[in-house]
Amino acid sequence: MSLEFILLGLLRRPASGYDLKKFFDEGIGYFWAAELSQIYPTLKRLEKRGWVRSRAAASKRGSGRRVYVTTPAGRRALREWLRGEPQFGDERFAYLAQVYFMDELKDLRQTIRFFGRMRDHFATKLDALRMLDRRWAEADPRYPDDLPTSELHLQLTLRKGLLSLEAHVLWCDEAIRRMGARLPGAKPRRPQPKRAS
Repeated sequence: MSLEFILLGLLRRPASGYDLKKFFDEGIGYFWAAELSQIYPTLKRLEKRGWVRSRAAASKRGSGRRVYVTTPAGRRALREWLRGEPQFGDERFAYLAQVYFMDELKDLRQTIRFFGRMRDHFATKLDALRMLDRRWAEADPRYPDDLPTSELHLQLTLRKGLLSLEAHVLWCDEAIRRMGARLPGAKPRRPQPKRAS
């Protein structure tokens, strides 16, 4: 259901399904992903409801394309959704399920390699968001706290992505360190100070 409202928000400016897919990949992919196979059927449902309208437009690739835009009814639906309660879904992280069952392999070195690959993945995404953050700061002296409200909301989502990915990288580093300390020949761990109760 949330994809419908995300599309309504994105379509405040006219866009084709391909344009929307590009925006998911390059703009909001750090918190929401969507494939063309999801975007086009959702656009059709929104158009049936009268929440978006479309028109044929020329395309540089040869065949024509459809360009969509949110209607007044769609903007009302979007605003109603935004005034509602925060939407929480059941998030599924396959990599956490893999970690959960990793003891099945009985091989800490394999687990360390797995965490190394996860760390590389998260670090690459984090670098991309840091670059976006840096470019925005360089281009706009109002960044981040003096941005207009419309841009502040965009920056807040970016900030959440940065903090989340930083936490993922730290988690991987900690896990690799802790598992490395258990490998044969590793230096003994120093005892942790007892916490006061």
